[in-house]
Amino acid sequence: MRRYGKHTDEDDVRSRPNPKGNRPRSTIRPKHEDAQEGFVLTVDRGRITCLVDDRTITAMKARELGRKGIVVGDRVGIVGDVSGDKDTLARIVRVEERSSVLRRTADDTDPFERVVVANADRLAIVTALADPEPRPRLIDRCLVAAYDAGLEPLLVLTKSDLAPAETLLETYAPLGVPYVVTSHEHFDEAATAAVREHLEGRVTAFVGHSGVGKTTLVNALVERQRATGHVNAVTGRGRHTTTSALALPLKGEQGWVIDTPGVRSFGLAHIDPSRVINAFPDLVPGTEGCPRACSHDEPDCALDAWVADGHAEPARLFSLRRLLATREAKEGD
Repeated sequence: MRRYGKHTDEDDVRSRPNPKGNRPRSTIRPKHEDAQEGFVLTVDRGRITCLVDDRTITAMKARELGRKGIVVGDRVGIVGDVSGDKDTLARIVRVEERSSVLRRTADDTDPFERVVVANADRLAIVTALADPEPRPRLIDRCLVAAYDAGLEPLLVLTKSDLAPAETLLETYAPLGVPYVVTSHEHFDEAATAAVREHLEGRVTAFVGHSGVGKTTLVNALVERQRATGHVNAVTGRGRHTTTSALALPLKGEQGWVIDTPGVRSFGLAHIDPSRVINAFPDLVPGTEGCPRACSHDEPDCALDAWVADGHAEPARLFSLRRLLATREAKEGD
């Protein structure tokens, strides 16, 4: 039966009310032009501590960011209550483009990569010369990750009063990696000053095996102190005391240090081996004669002839191939 006549208008038509009482969802999202810039200091169970101007605030990720992760070192846009007062909670609505990303996987078969830190300039690889014993393969893996991420590596050798540093330094001399040698895990002013020279004006991520004195060194460089651990006398392994990454300002606020949890493995499943050659600019021209998809560690590699003709040092090619082989070698070797 026809309810309305031929000439009806909007006043004659009854509209069914929205039973949920909400408006249709829009695909238009706010631009948040008034968002304030923040720097992510640490992330803990969904709560993100950020620095906004000179205030430390707590925030959570906005739903509109979806599955996009937020990590220490990120530059973010924040709205809401950014006063930093107790029990206030702001909202992160934007993650700025990252200048660098340091990644790792649990092992070389793990398809899921984990972002360690963002926007770092330098990677400080801390290793003890004894107690626990140095692990060159782990150092190699950290170097590969640094080169892949575009970070400048720094080798920090601790506890030289227990073992000499010369042998390990000879291994990495062809790479030209800057280094600092300290005599004890309790760092005096001279030792910290030598390390600080490489950190000022930069954002530096610290990585290292548990028990090498990494967090003790960080504590000597910054104002805020973190808990430290010890080496197990039976297993020779360090104890994890740093459970989450944390960004801390250098004394004098002339740079940032990001302390990361101690690692016992550094998977490189996400690394494209073809990008490692970019860390060896003196060898790059020699790859022009390489066959397609050359691994630079095969009989037809043009680098052998390039080096034999005197264009580069043989030790440099050996170092490149040692790093490329880290994905096939066990880290404890």
